[in-house]
Amino acid sequence: MSAPAPKPAEEGGEKPKKSKKLLFIIIGVLVLALAGAAAAFILLKKNTDEDGEEVEEEPVAAVHKVDPKKPPTYLPLDSMVVNLADPGGNRFAQLGITLKLQDEETATAVKSRMPSIRNSLLILISQRTAEELLSVNGKQALVTDIIAAISEEMGYEIEEPEDASSKKPTRKRRRAPPNPVQDVLFSGFLVQ
Repeated sequence: MSAPAPKPAEEGGEKPKKSKKLLFIIIGVLVLALAGAAAAFILLKKNTDEDGEEVEEEPVAAVHKVDPKKPPTYLPLDSMVVNLADPGGNRFAQLGITLKLQDEETATAVKSRMPSIRNSLLILISQRTAEELLSVNGKQALVTDIIAAISEEMGYEIEEPEDASSKKPTRKRRRAPPNPVQDVLFSGFLVQ
């Protein structure tokens, strides 16, 4: 008794299964290609203005010239002791300041102008009272003013709006591209 020979119909039964798999793969590839084309069209449409001219978008990191893979450079300044503007002139502040800068090149540029920068900071801090420096808002205003003073010494763009409630103008940091002075950090803050 020999085994029966396979029927031709059964051989043909395997081909439709393979062709169904191939059909599903082709449909899947087409759907993905259409989705990609639609996404590309939407992105290209987004980058054109109303007149049909292409608008060039720069990522935030490129505008501020900040490389997210590259850590900032920290530049500690020598400790400063400053007489404050309190009545009687017997109050002083001792500050430890560290600058957070964009890169080592900026740190080198700041170091080359350090005498002028320290002078500006000493004059700036000596105009404050102990009460101003002890409040959180006073410290935050001091940070903003220090960034503005350093930026001005370095030739970076800044804005100086007038504060109507105060006798003196307040400086506000402008988040414009050319300013690589990112922050001011206090490593010590003593008011007596």
